[in-house]
Amino acid sequence: METSKFDIADYLDSNEMIAEYLNAVLEEGNDTEIVNAIGHIAKAIGMTKIAQETGMSRPSLYKALSDGAKPQFSTIMKVLKAIGGQIKVYPISA
Repeated sequence: METSKFDIADYLDSNEMIAEYLNAVLEEGNDTEIVNAIGHIAKAIGMTKIAQETGMSRPSLYKALSDGAKPQFSTIMKVLKAIGGQIKVYPISA
């Protein structure tokens, strides 16, 4: 039996699924996992579309959102806006 590599981007096929995935990673993940998740979402939507909306090149996006990358906060904010997301802060319950 032949198997293929699991790619979460294949399952991020609706705005609701994307939001649920990103919120779960934001709540439980570390900075590397959050950058990776944003990269998976950008891939699911299409790097060409994200590149056009952010004004960045596709190679720059792939590099900024690759495993182990440390993108600038402004890059993260551009990509979040392009994928239709935003950051909200809620107080943590004690």
